[in-house]
Amino acid sequence: MFSKITIMNSTGNYSQQIEQIQAKLNNADAVVIGAGAGLSTSAGLTYSGERFYKHFSDFAEKYGITDMYSGGFYPFPDQETFWAWWSRHIFFNRYIKAPKPVYDNLLKLVKDKNYFVLTTNVDHQFQSAGFDKERLFYTQGDYGLFQCSVPCHDKTYDNYDTVVSMIEQQENMTVPTELIPHCPVCGKPMTMNLRSDDKFVEDEGWHKAAERYNSFIAENKNKNIVYLELGVGGNTPVIIKYPFWQLTAQNKNASYICVNLGESYCPDEITEQSFCVNTDIGKVINDLN
Repeated sequence: MFSKITIMNSTGNYSQQIEQIQAKLNNADAVVIGAGAGLSTSAGLTYSGERFYKHFSDFAEKYGITDMYSGGFYPFPDQETFWAWWSRHIFFNRYIKAPKPVYDNLLKLVKDKNYFVLTTNVDHQFQSAGFDKERLFYTQGDYGLFQCSVPCHDKTYDNYDTVVSMIEQQENMTVPTELIPHCPVCGKPMTMNLRSDDKFVEDEGWHKAAERYNSFIAENKNKNIVYLELGVGGNTPVIIKYPFWQLTAQNKNASYICVNLGESYCPDEITEQSFCVNTDIGKVINDLN
């Protein structure tokens, strides 16, 4: 365990930090990107404010919902309303490319490097930007997949056609009953492939991605490696943040780079190996390019 956390808010001169980070990336044998919700927020996929009211003003007015995140937990009165909400949520956060080119610029930064991406995001923006899907591990699921809600089996299903039909045919915040998805095996309702409880399905693709990620770490953990953490908050630190800290502490040739507006910090044990930048991720990536 680490003894103390140091809050490092853009320590040092910003332009100097950028130069130092560029040097670390240029000389790295491998780069591991750990991406959280803050990266998509920087890319314009915001869950509140103008973007929320543009797509969900009717739900806000009728149910008092104030943002997309809290709306995901709302106890809607029936499946028809539930899927009217979720089809919109999935469509606008999974099948629409982020409005700002943050992911595209990130790919420019690492495309010629030996990289791998570990992310808790479920919005598919890495693949939309052109990242190699063999170098991606979506640990928490994918908005583009359905699974059995029980679940009775470990398989997921592409939901694009169903979601688009729901978007096109919904009226008064409900979808036609015949569009409500049911498990093809047991007949129970389908749900999103999102990790929120012990019913999350880890399908064959998930396990293969996990194997590729673990192999990448094993092959490179003692080399000149950069752990580039982007927009990872405190909700699930055991997936990206804590492992990145531990791997950095175990290797004197490793560097930990944390870019997160308002939440940029590291343990005292690795401060000499760390760069913590309290600035918008999109700006930092743009400046690194």
